[in-house]
Amino acid sequence: MAWAPPPSAAKLYGPNRFVSLPAELDPATYDTSPEKRRAETERLAIRSRLKRQYLLQLNNPSAPAVIEDPALIRWAYAKSQNVYPTFRPTPRTSFLGAVYGLGPFLFWIFVLKADRDRKEKRIQEGKLKRSPFSVFF
Repeated sequence: MAWAPPPSAAKLYGPNRFVSLPAELDPATYDTSPEKRRAETERLAIRSRLKRQYLLQLNNPSAPAVIEDPALIRWAYAKSQNVYPTFRPTPRTSFLGAVYGLGPFLFWIFVLKADRDRKEKRIQEGKLKRSPFSVFF
Protein backbone atom coordinates (compact mmCIF):
# COMPACT_ATOMS: atom_id res chain seq x y z
CA MET A 1 0.00 0.00 0.00
CA ALA A 2 1.44 3.38 -1.09
CA TRP A 3 1.49 6.18 1.38
CA ALA A 4 0.10 9.53 0.32
CA PRO A 5 2.21 12.60 0.98
CA PRO A 6 1.11 14.61 4.01
CA PRO A 7 -1.17 17.55 3.24
CA SER A 8 0.53 20.91 2.86
CA ALA A 9 0.21 23.69 5.37
CA ALA A 10 -2.00 25.58 2.94
CA LYS A 11 -4.44 22.65 2.87
CA LEU A 12 -4.46 22.39 6.66
CA TYR A 13 -4.88 26.13 7.24
CA GLY A 14 -8.49 27.23 7.50
CA PRO A 15 -10.14 30.48 8.40
CA ASN A 16 -11.21 30.92 11.98
CA ARG A 17 -13.90 33.14 13.40
CA PHE A 18 -11.47 36.06 13.95
CA VAL A 19 -9.38 35.99 10.78
CA SER A 20 -10.47 35.24 7.22
CA LEU A 21 -8.49 33.12 4.78
CA PRO A 22 -5.68 35.15 3.13
CA ALA A 23 -5.85 35.69 -0.61
CA GLU A 24 -2.58 33.74 -1.05
CA LEU A 25 -4.26 30.63 0.33
CA ASP A 26 -7.40 30.92 -1.74
CA PRO A 27 -7.91 27.60 -3.55
CA ALA A 28 -8.82 29.46 -6.74
CA THR A 29 -5.21 30.66 -7.05
CA TYR A 30 -3.42 27.34 -6.70
CA ASP A 31 -6.06 24.63 -7.34
CA THR A 32 -6.77 25.24 -11.01
CA SER A 33 -9.16 23.21 -13.05
CA PRO A 34 -7.88 20.96 -15.87
CA GLU A 35 -9.37 23.33 -18.47
CA LYS A 36 -7.55 26.28 -16.96
CA ARG A 37 -4.26 24.35 -16.86
CA ARG A 38 -4.78 23.28 -20.48
CA ALA A 39 -5.43 26.90 -21.56
CA GLU A 40 -2.28 28.05 -19.71
CA THR A 41 -0.28 25.30 -21.41
CA GLU A 42 -1.60 26.35 -24.84
CA ARG A 43 -0.73 30.00 -24.19
CA LEU A 44 2.75 29.00 -23.06
CA ALA A 45 3.20 26.91 -26.22
CA ILE A 46 2.09 29.81 -28.43
CA ARG A 47 4.47 32.18 -26.64
CA SER A 48 7.37 29.76 -26.98
CA ARG A 49 6.68 29.25 -30.71
CA LEU A 50 6.57 33.00 -31.30
CA LYS A 51 9.77 33.46 -29.29
CA ARG A 52 11.52 30.71 -31.24
CA GLN A 53 10.39 32.20 -34.57
CA TYR A 54 11.61 35.66 -33.52
CA LEU A 55 14.97 34.33 -32.35
CA LEU A 56 15.40 32.40 -35.62
CA GLN A 57 14.78 35.62 -37.56
CA LEU A 58 17.06 37.58 -35.26
CA ASN A 59 19.98 35.15 -35.51
CA ASN A 60 19.63 34.46 -39.22
CA PRO A 61 22.93 35.39 -40.95
CA SER A 62 21.09 36.72 -44.00
CA ALA A 63 18.34 38.43 -42.06
CA PRO A 64 16.07 41.00 -43.67
CA ALA A 65 16.53 44.65 -42.80
CA VAL A 66 13.43 44.74 -40.59
CA ILE A 67 12.35 41.90 -38.35
CA GLU A 68 8.63 42.09 -37.67
CA ASP A 69 7.60 41.44 -34.10
CA PRO A 70 3.83 40.84 -33.93
CA ALA A 71 3.59 42.08 -30.34
CA LEU A 72 5.39 45.30 -31.24
CA ILE A 73 3.11 45.82 -34.25
CA ARG A 74 0.02 45.34 -32.04
CA TRP A 75 1.43 47.76 -29.47
CA ALA A 76 2.21 50.41 -32.09
CA TYR A 77 -1.30 50.05 -33.57
CA ALA A 78 -2.90 50.38 -30.15
CA LYS A 79 -0.87 53.51 -29.36
CA SER A 80 -1.32 55.30 -32.69
CA GLN A 81 -4.39 54.16 -34.59
CA ASN A 82 -6.76 52.79 -32.01
CA VAL A 83 -7.43 55.90 -29.93
CA TYR A 84 -11.22 55.67 -29.82
CA PRO A 85 -11.48 53.40 -26.75
CA THR A 86 -9.53 55.92 -24.67
CA PHE A 87 -11.56 58.99 -25.73
CA ARG A 88 -15.14 59.32 -26.81
CA PRO A 89 -16.57 62.64 -27.96
CA THR A 90 -19.65 63.11 -25.79
CA PRO A 91 -21.67 66.22 -25.00
CA ARG A 92 -19.80 66.53 -21.71
CA THR A 93 -16.34 66.39 -23.31
CA SER A 94 -17.48 68.82 -26.01
CA PHE A 95 -18.74 71.24 -23.37
CA LEU A 96 -15.53 70.94 -21.35
CA GLY A 97 -13.45 71.52 -24.49
CA ALA A 98 -15.43 74.68 -25.24
CA VAL A 99 -15.10 75.89 -21.63
CA TYR A 100 -11.37 75.31 -21.47
CA GLY A 101 -10.73 76.52 -25.02
CA LEU A 102 -13.04 79.53 -25.27
CA GLY A 103 -13.52 80.33 -21.57
CA PRO A 104 -10.21 82.12 -20.94
CA PHE A 105 -10.51 83.98 -24.26
CA LEU A 106 -14.00 85.25 -23.42
CA PHE A 107 -12.94 86.09 -19.86
CA TRP A 108 -10.09 88.34 -21.00
CA ILE A 109 -12.33 90.01 -23.61
CA PHE A 110 -14.79 90.85 -20.85
CA VAL A 111 -12.09 92.10 -18.47
CA LEU A 112 -10.38 94.32 -21.06
CA LYS A 113 -13.70 95.68 -22.40
CA ALA A 114 -14.93 96.50 -18.87
CA ASP A 115 -11.64 98.26 -18.08
CA ARG A 116 -11.76 100.27 -21.30
CA ASP A 117 -15.39 101.28 -20.68
CA ARG A 118 -14.57 102.29 -17.09
CA LYS A 119 -11.66 104.44 -18.27
CA GLU A 120 -13.73 106.03 -21.04
CA LYS A 121 -16.51 106.90 -18.59
CA ARG A 122 -14.03 108.50 -16.17
CA ILE A 123 -12.48 110.50 -19.05
CA GLN A 124 -15.90 111.79 -20.16
CA GLU A 125 -16.74 112.76 -16.57
CA GLY A 126 -13.44 114.63 -16.35
CA LYS A 127 -12.12 112.55 -13.45
CA LEU A 128 -9.26 111.07 -15.49
CA LYS A 129 -6.94 112.93 -17.79
CA ARG A 130 -5.86 111.09 -20.90
CA SER A 131 -2.10 110.86 -21.26
CA PRO A 132 -0.93 112.49 -24.50
CA PHE A 133 1.34 109.66 -25.68
CA SER A 134 -0.71 106.60 -24.73
CA VAL A 135 -0.37 103.87 -27.31
CA PHE A 136 -3.28 101.72 -26.22
CA PHE A 137 -5.95 104.15 -25.04
